[in-house]
Amino acid sequence: MDAARQFEYYTVEDIYGLPDGQRAELIDGELYMMAAPSRVHQGLVTEFTYLIQDYIRKKGGICKVYPAPFAVFLNDDGKNYLEPDISVICGKSKLTDEGCNGAPDWIIEVVSPSSRPMDYNKKLFKYRTANVREYWIVDYERNLITVYNFEHDEMTDHTWKDRVKAGIFEDFEIDFSEIGIE
Repeated sequence: MDAARQFEYYTVEDIYGLPDGQRAELIDGELYMMAAPSRVHQGLVTEFTYLIQDYIRKKGGICKVYPAPFAVFLNDDGKNYLEPDISVICGKSKLTDEGCNGAPDWIIEVVSPSSRPMDYNKKLFKYRTANVREYWIVDYERNLITVYNFEHDEMTDHTWKDRVKAGIFEDFEIDFSEIGIE
C-alpha cells in the first residue's frame, strides 16, 4: 500500500452543497471549514466597511465594498472559493450575482485565532498570485496591521496607534487609534 496520503479534492459545487449555515473556503481544491467569527471580529469588519464605503461615496468613486460572506472566485477553475472579510472591487465587469470573478482590488482579513495560519500564509500566497492589488491583515490580538501593496512589491507593519494609508486610493487612510476593540 502506498504510504502517501490521499487527498480528496473539492469544487465550488461542494461549497454550495454544504448544509445551511455552514461556511467554508476552498483553496486549490482543499476545503477549509470556517468557525463563526467573534463579536470583536464582526465589529471591526463593520467599522472598516463603513469607513471605506463612506470614503468612496463622498469621492463619487466607482469601487464597491462587500463584507463577508461574499464569494470571491480568484480564477475560473472551480477549485478556489474564498470569502474575504472585506473585498473592495473597482471593476464592475468582475461582479456577478454570485460574487466576484477574479481578484478584488483590495482585501482585508481580520485575523481570528483559528484563521491566523490561513491569513498569513495560504491566503497571502493566493491573493498575491491572483493579482490582488492590496492585502491588509488586521491582527488585533497582536496589535498588528500588515499591509501588502503588491503593485509596488511593498510590505509594511503598523500598530493600533497608527494611521494606515490605503494604496489603491489617493487620500484614504484609517486611523487605528480611533478604532476601539471592545
